[in-house]
Amino acid sequence: MNEMIVAVFDSEEAALKGMQALEQLHEDGGISLYSSALIVKDKKGKLTVKRRNDRGPLGTALGMLTGAIVGILGGPAGSAIGISLGGYLGALADCVRVGIDLQFLEDVGKTVNKGRAAVLAEVEENWVLVLEPRLTEFGGTVFRRFRTDVVEDRLLQESKALDKEIDVLLREFDKTGVANRKAIQDRIKALRQQLEAIRAHAQAEIDRKQVVTDLMVEALRDQAETAASDAKLRLLGRVAEAQADFKARSKKLNQARGSA
Repeated sequence: MNEMIVAVFDSEEAALKGMQALEQLHEDGGISLYSSALIVKDKKGKLTVKRRNDRGPLGTALGMLTGAIVGILGGPAGSAIGISLGGYLGALADCVRVGIDLQFLEDVGKTVNKGRAAVLAEVEENWVLVLEPRLTEFGGTVFRRFRTDVVEDRLLQESKALDKEIDVLLREFDKTGVANRKAIQDRIKALRQQLEAIRAHAQAEIDRKQVVTDLMVEALRDQAETAASDAKLRLLGRVAEAQADFKARSKKLNQARGSA
């Protein structure tokens, strides 16, 4: 499962060494590194992205969350990274949508103090607990959260609730007098419009997840080609897990669309 890693260091130099350590772990097969960014907060509190590594289309797709977290750490004014209040709120919504909780963001924000630097990365560990030992070598304090998409559960619940309310209103329509039927019809129309919007959103999520899963599978297979035998087995196992995860999430989204 993807994790969001934020490692906070006392200096940009130490953070750069931490970023290079992640790159090496990827090359060794210990982790799969999908995207990373090095950020620095100067003595005035201005946040700057000094370096960013997105691994082709997969890094671009998955790295949007890294960008969202950078936006959150930049603050509502967006003075350091050029975002408006609306952009800040949008970044916050992106983080919440994919299960990065606000407490995690708050903890990280308190630690990235003036004069410090941090490495943000989206990774999957193929070996147990290889990150912390390498990053702490350079004085890094590591925060991590699993990326758990919650959108499919929310869409399914909303879809079921709307279907249920429409069914209740249709039964009520048959029983009520003429005077109340117009109000019921208007309410049913509004609910059906909401339901169509949810179904369109569910289809868009299926399409997005298909693209990300295909890119992830391709990246894992490419990484496995040059990995040692033990790492290769783990990477190929991740391919099967990614495909199974997509299948399970798509099932819920298809239910939200009203199809089996």
